[in-house]
Amino acid sequence: ASAVYVGSKEKATREAGFASQAVRLPADTDFGRLGAELDRLNADDAVDGVIVQLPLPRGLDPDRALDRLGPEKEVDGLHPLHAGRLWSGGEAMVPATPAGVVELLRRSGIRREGRHAVIVGRSRLVGKPLAALLLAEQCTVTVCHSRTRDLAAVCRQADILVAAVGRPALIGSDHVRPGATVIDVGTNRITDPGMVERLFPGDERKLRSFERRGSLLVGDVDFTAVSRVAGAITPVPGGVGPLTVAMLLVNTLANRRRRGRAG
Repeated sequence: ASAVYVGSKEKATREAGFASQAVRLPADTDFGRLGAELDRLNADDAVDGVIVQLPLPRGLDPDRALDRLGPEKEVDGLHPLHAGRLWSGGEAMVPATPAGVVELLRRSGIRREGRHAVIVGRSRLVGKPLAALLLAEQCTVTVCHSRTRDLAAVCRQADILVAAVGRPALIGSDHVRPGATVIDVGTNRITDPGMVERLFPGDERKLRSFERRGSLLVGDVDFTAVSRVAGAITPVPGGVGPLTVAMLLVNTLANRRRRGRAG
């Protein structure tokens, strides 16, 4: 998923006329080398935004990396300062994926005020910041996780259901109230032919794609089954992913302007 995301960002920055650079370090990089690279980017006034692509290899602490990068350059909204400002209602750099979800709801005319939003997943990347954003949109918010009892019953209460756990097809039709809006944030690569046939029965295009590539990208939602009951649903790929990339560019441009640079 990270490789797909990085490739999308590189393509989008070129199309938008941004200058971008992907700094790829070996998997066995120690924190000394990573920290030095972050220091270099911090000091480079030509750089308006930096993200630390997560997850990092085992042994590298993401919190330590984000602290080293600092809030003035970090545009993925994960620095503790940004997170604290988001929850306190202050001006903050908002993580790109949650920002994209809210933008999608707004532009699609999906009512938020007074609606019950259920988020499946409590990650720092999506679940937690999205809860703060939807509260600010006047939603009633429930956050589910691996210890939630009777997940399907809780999900069926949702007017807006967001799946963000990284488990392919976790959310089925029994999780969704008829007419609900379903946002699929998951990006999972499946390689099991049996799962492909189960998720896309009779879909020759998907089957041919799987045979050609040996894998398929799917979300956390069983799209075929859930689309029969949902009022609106996002696909994977092609749904939240492109919005995530777009909002990252929005964050970077906003940071450039905040730093007093033209554009």
